[in-house]
Amino acid sequence: MIALTRRTALAALAAASLAPLAAEAESGPEIDANVDRALRELYGTVPGSEELAARARGVLVMPSVVKGGLIIGGSYGEGALRVGGATEAYYSVAAASIGYQIGVQQTAHALFFMTDPALNRFRTANGWELGADAEFTVPGDGISLNLDSTSAGKPVIAIVFAQDGLLAGASLEGAKYTRIAR
Repeated sequence: MIALTRRTALAALAAASLAPLAAEAESGPEIDANVDRALRELYGTVPGSEELAARARGVLVMPSVVKGGLIIGGSYGEGALRVGGATEAYYSVAAASIGYQIGVQQTAHALFFMTDPALNRFRTANGWELGADAEFTVPGDGISLNLDSTSAGKPVIAIVFAQDGLLAGASLEGAKYTRIAR
């Protein structure tokens, strides 16, 4: 007999909720087109983001991450790692969580790898999670990125943008990025 723990129940529920999203996986050209659109939106709505991208060693763009939850939640999205403006590889991001959360939300986010060691750790990781060495920001309407010396020195800077919907209690915490073949 298999013992049902909170951890196994959470994993099973998250897998079941994310399965329909994963079944609708996009092709490489579709992901690239969505990444291009997301970058245009980011550069047009977040002042300083284009300059940040120019300084970054690489940028991981997740153009559409769908999150949902009612106590137990999950999220999934696919995107591309751009180095020197060209797609190097495709990645998925997935997360499962339990706690105070309710609603559904679709967002986009970009991770700017500001140093070669940070980019190389991401490239070589077998499943990578956003850590304490990252600066995380959700710019509001008309807010500039305004990178100070503290945040500009971070190896990874994450920006969440293009939010649609409402999900109370959600973040990028616990999200796992995994390389996918397309």
